[in-house]
Amino acid sequence: MNSNFDQSGLIETGVPGLDDGLGGGLTPSRLYLLEGVPGCGKTTVAMQFMQAGVKNGEPVLYLTLSETRAEMAAVAASHGWSLEGITFREFVPTDQSFDPDEQYTMFHPSEVELSETTRSIIEDVERLRPRRIVFDSLSELRLLAGSPLRYRRQILALKQYFSGRSCTVLLLDDMTATDHDLQVQSIAHGVILLEQQNPEYGAERRRLRVVKYRGMRFRGGNHDYVIERGGLPIFPRLVAAEHRQTSENNILASGIAELDALLGGGVDTGNSTLIVGPPGTGKSTLAAQFCVAAANRGQNSAMFIFDESVETILRRCTGMGINLAQHYQSGAVTIQPIDPAELSPGQLAHAIRDAVDERQAKVIVIDSLNGYLNAMPEERFLTIQLHELLMFLGQRRVATMLVGAQQGLIGMQMTSPVDASYLADSVIMLRYFEARGEVRQAISVVKKRGGTHERTIREIRMGDSGFRIGPPLREFRGVLTGVPTFDPSEKAQPTPPKP
Repeated sequence: MNSNFDQSGLIETGVPGLDDGLGGGLTPSRLYLLEGVPGCGKTTVAMQFMQAGVKNGEPVLYLTLSETRAEMAAVAASHGWSLEGITFREFVPTDQSFDPDEQYTMFHPSEVELSETTRSIIEDVERLRPRRIVFDSLSELRLLAGSPLRYRRQILALKQYFSGRSCTVLLLDDMTATDHDLQVQSIAHGVILLEQQNPEYGAERRRLRVVKYRGMRFRGGNHDYVIERGGLPIFPRLVAAEHRQTSENNILASGIAELDALLGGGVDTGNSTLIVGPPGTGKSTLAAQFCVAAANRGQNSAMFIFDESVETILRRCTGMGINLAQHYQSGAVTIQPIDPAELSPGQLAHAIRDAVDERQAKVIVIDSLNGYLNAMPEERFLTIQLHELLMFLGQRRVATMLVGAQQGLIGMQMTSPVDASYLADSVIMLRYFEARGEVRQAISVVKKRGGTHERTIREIRMGDSGFRIGPPLREFRGVLTGVPTFDPSEKAQPTPPKP
């Protein structure tokens, strides 16, 4: 949790990640509004809020105008919870409401039912002295009030009443009113909005936003969340500036002498390296080589793969003599397959952050940026989130390997759907080229910030003994175009001095 927030005197919501977004928790004895369309998880958040109170030994009260106790018990059971310790008060119509003798004739229902409901609430509060109250939901109270003026006055009266009795109140609003007014938002001490998006393909995406929180420095913006068994975890938006650390940079070698020579010794901790090239040139295997080298030094690493299964990458590396499987089984290297249709960018950032904070991973591999792009509902925000993620990893002195697949195989017409070359500190380029009736592969380091590197183009071959990197291709011109020209005179040219 961010240490810049003042958490003194705040109470926990019981929702993982929500307290972090709120700046530490909720100010006690205040009234809060939780709003969102049906199905976005308001009741789940309210139940977690109640469970946290029970865990702390607090008396809690759940006032429901729309759900019965049996329905709430079913919701709790679906998450593996118990309703023990939670007092429920139902204000739902009974079957007697259909009796004509029970219908109001002289008075409008709002003039009678609202008063009865308010009186019952006050009686329960005076009897139980609860510290936490959930009011589910405001839609029924809005209808009972009859007019906007009476509705606002009723909310104000409840706010004043509860604040004087040390009650923290959570009001749920399903936003089913025809006109979404801001009456309660102006009254509430804090407002939390739950939103649900339905992309054209894949599962729905849900996100939370703290609209208002008086007197607190909260984390603004959208925070992804999911609804799963056991609750509703929030994945707070990553802010790299909150994770600054001071430590010296080190160089992480790949274990391949020729590759390390190309990189000027290896990759720097705290820097990001983009491995770019057409499909099949060995980008993922090269990234796995850095993970194996880190494991051999006793360091942990994590791979997040979008485009293939764990079995496929382990089998391919084993066939090339790269012992990734052994380190995967020992736990030194974790491999997490990512389904871009199911995982949100916030979840991915949270998983990467856990790998760094909990497992102390020194190498992070994202394979590939094309899959990361597909995980974004609005791709125009990809570079912003990726920049924030790379800044966080850089400040934690983690070596990040980004894999970018280009479209095309040979020639100058290859394009990258994701141009992250300006974000990466180093760029390793892999290419196919044609020579003497064969399709070969070349490797070069075209960019490295903060250090020298070899500027030659070398041939690379992959076999059962791993990577083999040959001498510089000095007899060819135009290797990176895919169709080089053989020029023996180039071999006699002296090597330019290093700067």
